[in-house]
Amino acid sequence: MNVPFYVPWITDEDKKSVLDALNSRWLTVGPKASEFERLLADFLGVKYTVSVNSGTAALHLALRGLNLKPKDEVVVPVFTFAAVANVVFYCGARPLFADIDPRTFNLSPEKIVDRITNKTKAIITVHYGGQPTDMKEIMEIAEDHDLYVIEDCAHSLGASYRGSKTGSIGTVGCFSFYPTKIITTLEGGMLATNEESIARKARLLKTHGMTTGAQEREKRAEWRYDITDLGYNYNLNEVQAALGISQLKRVGDGIKRRVEAAHYYARKLNRTKGILTPYEAENRTHVYHLYVVKVLEEKCGVSRDELFSKLTSNGIGLSVHFTPLHLMTFYKKTIGCGTESFPNAEEAYKQVLSLPLFPTISRDQIDYVVESLNDCIYQSA
Repeated sequence: MNVPFYVPWITDEDKKSVLDALNSRWLTVGPKASEFERLLADFLGVKYTVSVNSGTAALHLALRGLNLKPKDEVVVPVFTFAAVANVVFYCGARPLFADIDPRTFNLSPEKIVDRITNKTKAIITVHYGGQPTDMKEIMEIAEDHDLYVIEDCAHSLGASYRGSKTGSIGTVGCFSFYPTKIITTLEGGMLATNEESIARKARLLKTHGMTTGAQEREKRAEWRYDITDLGYNYNLNEVQAALGISQLKRVGDGIKRRVEAAHYYARKLNRTKGILTPYEAENRTHVYHLYVVKVLEEKCGVSRDELFSKLTSNGIGLSVHFTPLHLMTFYKKTIGCGTESFPNAEEAYKQVLSLPLFPTISRDQIDYVVESLNDCIYQSA
């Protein structure tokens, strides 16, 4: 059997929505993008949303909206994707890496405090794998030190913390709609906030810093516009927005399917020696963008890397999320972080293995993954 790491869930309704957009007069930024923004704002319970062409763009505009200046500092988890640190560099600022909670792989609140200096302006927290960070503690730290909080919700659309959806708790929430995410627009993202000034600046900057867009100029029968800031080409087009609208309509079903598959994995792996299934913290809903297990070599007799090699040779798609950023060449050269130690992230990196998980995965496919994993472990015994 072949079990890919991920299969996008594209339905006939999605295809019809995209075709309708292709047949419309607007193909770039138009009414579909505005509708998608309104629907997601309602879903999250926030006042403002701004659609963009990637989660990275959303993070970048969030920092620009906070008026981050050169030499300012931003605390970011060391155990995450490169975009989270890179956007800080885009603003001329400096990322401060902080270690993670070894159970959830989320940013550890106590490690944040260790990193804060008088130059620190913000915290970016990533809801790893689909499970929310401990936002109560992070927001208290931010209030004590007068810091902004950006939620990276690339993994966590629909997840909630103490009844509030991720992306609605911090100063700004940033979403990704990459094909593997909870919903997809192929490439795409969204910035969410209750701060009008941040939304207004993001909307200006995402279209080259232009004061009026094409729709507004047409409505006013006016061709003139001004450039008032250094902006970017970060727009989400109508075809992408149409797909996002269609996908958002069944986001609850997609999350339900993911959670059911994750819990089935947990039951099947319950007796597999040396494999720890994901920890679910209290007061949070986990939407399982990823299904990440820990491989404890001393108990199962085989390393994570050996399991990866054997399982992929059996036709199973796997991944590792993530290589800690302080081990990457660019960050060693740029901020000299190679000598720093982040023990929780370093241990997690040696152990974590992301198993196949997607809305349409079957129990037969999960059974095959678990049986193959057990075969590898017990053959090595």
